[in-house]
Amino acid sequence: MSEQTRHELRIVDLHVNVDDKPIVKGLTLTVRSGEVHGLMGPNGSGKTTLAFALMGHPRYTIESGQVLLDGEDVLSMSPDERARKGLFLAFQYPAEVQGVTVASFLRTAVNAVRGGDGKEVSIAEFQRLLREKMELLEMDRSFAGRYLNEGFSGGEKKRNEMLQMAILQPRIAVLDETDSGLDIDAIKIVARAVNSLRGPGFGALIITHYQRILRYIEPDYVHVMMDGRIVRSGGKELAEELEEKGYEWLRQQLADQSVAR
Repeated sequence: MSEQTRHELRIVDLHVNVDDKPIVKGLTLTVRSGEVHGLMGPNGSGKTTLAFALMGHPRYTIESGQVLLDGEDVLSMSPDERARKGLFLAFQYPAEVQGVTVASFLRTAVNAVRGGDGKEVSIAEFQRLLREKMELLEMDRSFAGRYLNEGFSGGEKKRNEMLQMAILQPRIAVLDETDSGLDIDAIKIVARAVNSLRGPGFGALIITHYQRILRYIEPDYVHVMMDGRIVRSGGKELAEELEEKGYEWLRQQLADQSVAR
């Protein structure tokens, strides 16, 4: 596929329930390749629910709405089909997998997502790609031989997620609070991974509570989610304003606007 190919993730009036409780309540958002969107909001606003619903987690029930990737219905696809189509989720809390090395997991993932038509990526090509991306993320080569996330620090788990993203090169990536628990140096490394992929073939939705990661991954758009909906959108200055004034300031503004109507 040409590197100039443009991609689009379009979410239309999405409603998602968790254990019969409505969490996402009519969310509409479009993320195109070449764009980075920041999605901010307080705890309980539905951000992580949105991320898991996009990837097809069985606990999250789609009540109504559409999710289209390049015009194709994502909601009719299994999670592995969504990954093969180029949708990627970096988890807030990646799982540990005993007995499976990082390198083995990544090669299996590459062949599942990028191979296609039964054509596996050669060992030599995979090793070259793995070395290149580990150098980008300042990871020691011994990391590849460790069991997946077993005994990893929080920062190592997030770095491993970024390694996976850099190798798989998705069309649209959703990063669910990847900056959670990271120090500044680790955030800069995460930002380097995202920025290295920026271009006409890649788009990202960065879910976060805070503005700090958006200092290093400059967003084209910032959206604020509250009570299951996007309540305000703007540029990077919106994130800066929220950092200064807090979510309660925005809640009050929205309440005042509602009364004025």
